[in-house]
Amino acid sequence: MVVHPASGLGRAGRVAGSVAERLRTVTKDLVTVEASTVEESHRLMRQAGDLDLLVVVGGDGSAHQGVQFCAETGTALAIVPAGTGNDIARTFTGIAQDPLDATDALVKAIKDGEHSTIDLGRVTDGPWFAGVLCAGFDSAVNERANRMRWPSGPRRYDLAILAELARLKHGRLTIDDDSGQTELDATQIAIGNIPFYGGGIPVCPAADPTDGLFDVTLMRRAGRFDLVRMLPGLRTGNHIHNPLVTTSRTKQIRIGDVNGWVAYADGERIGPLPVEVTCVPNALKVVGRPT
Repeated sequence: MVVHPASGLGRAGRVAGSVAERLRTVTKDLVTVEASTVEESHRLMRQAGDLDLLVVVGGDGSAHQGVQFCAETGTALAIVPAGTGNDIARTFTGIAQDPLDATDALVKAIKDGEHSTIDLGRVTDGPWFAGVLCAGFDSAVNERANRMRWPSGPRRYDLAILAELARLKHGRLTIDDDSGQTELDATQIAIGNIPFYGGGIPVCPAADPTDGLFDVTLMRRAGRFDLVRMLPGLRTGNHIHNPLVTTSRTKQIRIGDVNGWVAYADGERIGPLPVEVTCVPNALKVVGRPT
């Protein structure tokens, strides 16, 4: 069990002891470690050797590190949601977002031997991702929020959104996917292995992590007022019916631009475009069944 104690403004650290106590009811060999940085997390996971199950207590960033360790290894991954967004955990099992309720569901799944496999995205010459890779407006928000030292928590992102709305930029985007090549002015693109990002926003509402395909949500050139009008529909998935939004499905996609866009996946910085990603079927074993 790897705990990222700072996740969720310290929530992960506070619940770790109770999570471990409940997990010990279904295993005689539980090793718990704490990691405060990405580098430390990688090192501890590598030192662990052969594992049946890796349980990550934290948020999407923590889950992202677990995915890197478990992808195509046969080691199962389980997530106890204790971060801010918890989008990957939400899709893995559909369980409650309370970490102790989630642990109880995990204990039951372990007892019942319930497991399954899901698809993952893989960046060419780069990391795996379980959730959504995005570029454009949302990535600019992430970039700005990561540079801000105040405030902490979700309010940092609220302020970053307002700041990026004020300086909204578009990009000339080139998209190569299973259907061919497209070039257009765009504001945002999201490539989803799962429906959710940003703490439960169904940006790719029909995405299914077991179908071997990405769902792609593309927002064409939009103005500030277009984005503001679209915001209420984001929480319900109705944004895909906006005439500025198109959706598609593909197994592989390459996105490039000429205006300096940066890609993020599972909330982690991937780097500047161009980026090429592939959907890899059944790449990750998980405890429970994805929803």
